[in-house]
Amino acid sequence: MNRLQLKSVLYREETKYALYFERNPEIQVILKDNFPQIHWSQSQNAWILPFESKIKSQLFQVLRGKIWIDYSQLQQKHEAKSVAKPFHSLPALVEDQKAAIMRFKNYLNANRYSENTLTTYSDALTIFLRFYAHKDISDITNLDVESFNNEYILKNKYSASFQNQVVNAIKLFFRVVEKKSISVELLERPRQEHRLPNVLSKEEVKTILNAPKNLKHKMMLSLIYACGLRRSELLKLTLKDIYSDRNLIMVRQSKGKKDRIVPIGNKLIESLREYYLMYKPKTWLFEGQNSGERYSEKSLQNVLKQSLAKCKITKPVTLHWLRHSYATHLLEAGTDLRYIQELLGHNSSRTTEIYTHVSTKNIQNIISPFDNL
Repeated sequence: MNRLQLKSVLYREETKYALYFERNPEIQVILKDNFPQIHWSQSQNAWILPFESKIKSQLFQVLRGKIWIDYSQLQQKHEAKSVAKPFHSLPALVEDQKAAIMRFKNYLNANRYSENTLTTYSDALTIFLRFYAHKDISDITNLDVESFNNEYILKNKYSASFQNQVVNAIKLFFRVVEKKSISVELLERPRQEHRLPNVLSKEEVKTILNAPKNLKHKMMLSLIYACGLRRSELLKLTLKDIYSDRNLIMVRQSKGKKDRIVPIGNKLIESLREYYLMYKPKTWLFEGQNSGERYSEKSLQNVLKQSLAKCKITKPVTLHWLRHSYATHLLEAGTDLRYIQELLGHNSSRTTEIYTHVSTKNIQNIISPFDNL
């Protein structure tokens, strides 16, 4: 009999049940039919349910005789870390607020906002409304938004990016859902941080890409660097997106819902052909353990983590570092900045220009006046 592992995890600052099992359509149908609140988490790579005793009892009841439930690693309720958002200190949402958040989600869905934006904005709005659970939404004013900023965000020392996300969510919510004139533009936004992207040397990149013995793992990391792809762009590639006869890859509906074409060299095309013959993917270029199932983001992150361990590279390298390195190495090789902008899918050339600040090719040729003393 197949096995389902039941664990308790800290998910979005709350303890939840996480269900881990190999892909099984029959079990998935049973779970969705009996637990309307169940949903898939990419970050946990598991199905998520509320941490309630009745849920646990119901799980054993509906799955009895169909799959073996392993609860040996089930722990007691997790306590949120002190650095986490004090979500539990806020009042619960009232029904009117829940309905307003649902209308907001429906608007975002109808207007084809990305899944990440939908989650980020909804979570930000939920925190704001929970802060004012005692107050009708129609009575909220600019002063309330300012108080929330000072008494919740700044008091808890949350990041500038989180502060901007909340302001953006509030602004959009009141404009499109509540049809209310609330000028969040009057709020003092945090000064924008200007950080340079992290870049690896060509030698470091080569070491990382050669580390995996598994061909699939090697190809995934290689494509991110060779084509400057984002993590999500790589995982959304299908077999139809590889134009091997033209040495091109079609990146569809990436950030900003834009398509773009990226060149790919003969060396990588040959490796891709070898990969295809070995793994024979059906739909997605990189599939998980089950045929037709897309490779997960968490698993891809683990691939990089394992490669770094083999290389004994201690830098906090992320997958996006490979994309930054691709752009910087192109610039140092003399590629025009306008072409790099197209290859990366940037809307503005100003975004691409940041790589001119991390390219060391010309800087290293500068002679310090100290050397001429």
